[in-house]
Amino acid sequence: MKKKKGKGIYILPNLLTSVSLFSGFYSIVATIDKKFIYAAYAIFISGIFDMLDGRVARLTNSSSKFGVEYDSLSDLVAFGVAPGLLVYMWALKGYGRFGWLAAFLYVSCGALRLARFNIQADSVQKKQFLGLPIPAAAVSIAGAVLFNSWLDYRGVDLKTIFMPVLVYILAFLMVSDVRYASFKDIAFFKGRPFRSTVTAILLIVFIFLEPRVSLFVLSFIYLLSGPCYTLLKRKKIILEETYHSKEKLVD
Repeated sequence: MKKKKGKGIYILPNLLTSVSLFSGFYSIVATIDKKFIYAAYAIFISGIFDMLDGRVARLTNSSSKFGVEYDSLSDLVAFGVAPGLLVYMWALKGYGRFGWLAAFLYVSCGALRLARFNIQADSVQKKQFLGLPIPAAAVSIAGAVLFNSWLDYRGVDLKTIFMPVLVYILAFLMVSDVRYASFKDIAFFKGRPFRSTVTAILLIVFIFLEPRVSLFVLSFIYLLSGPCYTLLKRKKIILEETYHSKEKLVD
């Protein structure tokens, strides 16, 4: 006879989602108070708990339709509205209508990205993400805010030119067919607790060396990984088609 799971098991993933939502809401409050650094860190914290809620739900086999919908709505606030408002108040407000329309484009493309993910999660996007995931887009904005604050101490300010371009790139990548790694099922870490632990420790050390730089670097490595992977895959397909066509000619 199978034992029924306790209610606490089902509540835990939703509790983690609630913490993610709380961090996203705090980011909005911090942005309104013009505490942009706090707002950026809050988005990263939200991203950590968003990653944990899905992982916990899979490990405990406590996924539910309610949890999926709640997670999606939470993501729209924490990774859509919060970074959209942050980038507008921090870098785009001076552009007037162009600025808030750019921020709206980011939020709307994020909502479309979430809607597409919800209907393709069990098929097309099971092992890879189709389009840039909205949490990755959000941390790219947050990482840029932190990196610019690091540059400010050195008399450099890139936000005026860099951020409008970045917002449009992020909006395009979220609704594109560019594929990104999902990290849900990585053979490198499976059954290798020692290797996984060493990798995690090295990652933590790298982040804490200079968080404002390392978080920016990590977010942009992932941002660029999709287009690079897609280009290499298309090049491989073209080479294979060329090879097969030459074989047919020889035959």
